[in-house]
Amino acid sequence: METALVIIFVLGYLAIALEHPLDINKASPALIIGGLCWAIYALFGGIEAKTVEHQLLEHFGEIASILFFLLSAMTIVELIDAHQGFSIVTDRIRTTNITSLLWIIGILAFFLSAVLDNLTTTIVMTSILRKMIKQREARLYFISLVVIAANAGGAWSPIGDVTTTMLWIGGQVTTAALIIHLIVPSLICLIIPILLITPVIKRIPISSVMPEESISEADYAGHGHPVHEISKGRRNTIFITGIIALILVPVIKTITHLPPFIAILMNLGIMWLVTEFVHRGEEKHVKDPLTVVNVIRRIDTPSVLFFAGILLAVACLQSTGILTHLAQYLDKTIGNLTIISFILGLLSAVVDNVPLVAAAMGMYSLDLHPVDSELWQLIAYCAGTGGSCLIIGSAAGVAAMGMERIEFFWYAKKISWIAFLGYAGGMLSFLLMF
Repeated sequence: METALVIIFVLGYLAIALEHPLDINKASPALIIGGLCWAIYALFGGIEAKTVEHQLLEHFGEIASILFFLLSAMTIVELIDAHQGFSIVTDRIRTTNITSLLWIIGILAFFLSAVLDNLTTTIVMTSILRKMIKQREARLYFISLVVIAANAGGAWSPIGDVTTTMLWIGGQVTTAALIIHLIVPSLICLIIPILLITPVIKRIPISSVMPEESISEADYAGHGHPVHEISKGRRNTIFITGIIALILVPVIKTITHLPPFIAILMNLGIMWLVTEFVHRGEEKHVKDPLTVVNVIRRIDTPSVLFFAGILLAVACLQSTGILTHLAQYLDKTIGNLTIISFILGLLSAVVDNVPLVAAAMGMYSLDLHPVDSELWQLIAYCAGTGGSCLIIGSAAGVAAMGMERIEFFWYAKKISWIAFLGYAGGMLSFLLMF
């Protein structure tokens, strides 16, 4: 049975990794292996059906908390974006110095990703850069830096990346410890690439840098939102409400000790109410595209289903003891958890980091590695930033690749070594600090 489960998981994993060549959405194989693994376990596991059902429901409770958190957070971010709220930040970029612009874009993407998430940050920043920088080669370097910055920014925040959210909700890390341990390594992971890209950018003749122009609703039209004239007051209200709603989630969890999805659902309800009041009295064709009911339809549901499928499959491997055996094997052959974490980060550049982190959570118990231990902090950093080493290694990279048509081999030749040095530099700084 265990051999069959491993074969099914590996085949499904290959289908997920080869999503683009096969032209098959990764949610499909993830859902198939999620259901198939549990079916095989129930039929050939040699234990009572009620026991398997109990294990499944116990795991699904944890999985559902992650899915509801992601759905709510994605809805809040989409609502801000639909109201062109991010222009409040981006309209304040006022520099024609290319080096200064590189630092501003990198730092802005870094901190924006910590509050939003790396995928949304990359989409928003790529839209902005396409307007600001007309020279394609220079723009590719800027957008590549955004990918690195967004992934680095998501690593030190419990709501900045799916993997850190998983570790946070799973109880492996806490908000304060995550920030204290990882903000400096994550910054190093960004600063090294900025320093390395700066001399390259200086050699490229930049034909057009236009910070004096307003980065307004035109930039958001390509993000799938209908363009309407939004008053400054309404835009600011939704932006401020949304940011506060996201920031308060870790605060509420710390105070109440309740799972984060409770706080994010409550905050989504508050924001929903605010949106209804803000648009009260408007004509239907103007109001409807900006309400939660319509915005939620634009959520990336296939990605949520992918998370559900892959987490179910990993949960089955955990229940059968396969992941425990894998952890024991790695301990015997490699032995060093730092090296294991470093390799995990590099693997996340080739395959999706979600199942890798889910597998690590199942491999190592909280009894041996308590909350906020070095292992969990390393996994959060490595899985969050290692994906930058390849353009297909993260959701942020894939989004940039699709929007700007960045070639895989161009990124591998020009950026991968830069991203790797940033990744290794951040890892080294973590080890020196802790």
